[in-house]
Amino acid sequence: MSNLTENTFEHISPYADREINAAMQRIVADQSFGQILKFLFPELPHQPIIDKIKNIHSAEMFQRQFMHPAVNSIINKTADGLTCSGFNALNKKEGYLFISNHRDIVLDAAILQVLLYDNEMDSSEISFGSNLMCNQFVIDIGKSNKMYTVVRSASIKEFYRNSLLLSSYLRNLIVLEKHSAWIAQRKGRTKDGDDHTETALLKMLNMSGKKTIAQNINDLNIIPMSVSYEFEPCCRSKVVEIYYKTKIGEYVKKPNEDLMSILNGFTQYKGGIHIGVGSILHVANKMDELESNNAVVKIANTIDQVIFQNYKLWPNNYIAYDMYYDTNEFQSAYTLDQKNIFLKYMEKELKGLEEDRNELEKIFLLIYANALTNSMKNAEN
Repeated sequence: MSNLTENTFEHISPYADREINAAMQRIVADQSFGQILKFLFPELPHQPIIDKIKNIHSAEMFQRQFMHPAVNSIINKTADGLTCSGFNALNKKEGYLFISNHRDIVLDAAILQVLLYDNEMDSSEISFGSNLMCNQFVIDIGKSNKMYTVVRSASIKEFYRNSLLLSSYLRNLIVLEKHSAWIAQRKGRTKDGDDHTETALLKMLNMSGKKTIAQNINDLNIIPMSVSYEFEPCCRSKVVEIYYKTKIGEYVKKPNEDLMSILNGFTQYKGGIHIGVGSILHVANKMDELESNNAVVKIANTIDQVIFQNYKLWPNNYIAYDMYYDTNEFQSAYTLDQKNIFLKYMEKELKGLEEDRNELEKIFLLIYANALTNSMKNAEN
């Protein structure tokens, strides 16, 4: 990493502070921004907010003066509360790589920033897929908010080059600069509620290391992170996507569908939200004796175990499990009123869909049941 320069990462790194103010001017000039302010702060006059943003000159200022209040507003408007666990064990002077299950395109990482702020820690950088950078407004919001770019590669050659660049970027950020980063455990959101860490992620992280696989992974101070929503963000669209992938093997997204998922994630009701972080992942040196593929599988399984342990289960998870498997095994974990609320919610989410209703209901229930299934399997091991 000694030969790396600022220019090495210029295409994937967030905006430098010298670029922030120009981005602020573009953000407030965009017609979408007024609508965002109406949703976030309907009770406040907007011109003072705009004037404040025009005078922002760093990513930290942007996060503290706008993003932190904005995410708190989303939580207050669309959730019944936010809880967390594990943050008191983090060292404020260390850089960490938070490897997280992924349920909402933006909010998973955005809520982490609020919790880091509330625990008097520096915010982390955040991964953002290049496929989501659909216009200049989204790019400016993201890159001003410490988002680094994960390039979705086309060819094998491009994939290798981009993976090595990203691996080097994260290692430099965490090991040398002592800053933290958030990255999802897999490419894209978990649509079916079955959270598992992709071995490709760990192979990417190992690429830039010059030591053994155990040492390379340990150097990154990996913190497994669990995000849990009582009511799954964008559940309706997830059900439809799974349906077509199951029936015909693929699902073709509509134009601007990712952008709509971001907006729906902001506005839809979420019930309770919980984020739990585990301890730093420690890979034993004996892992180096294993063949590389077996080693990354074991490391991925270890991350999954911590994510399952810290995942907060809600009454909806138990209700869905009992309904899907036609059992009363967990009826003591919820009330009849909670079950009726869940049934009404399912009816609302699936209303108007023309696909096979029985199949849609099975998919819907499994999204919630899988979290409980993984928790039980983990407890048995």
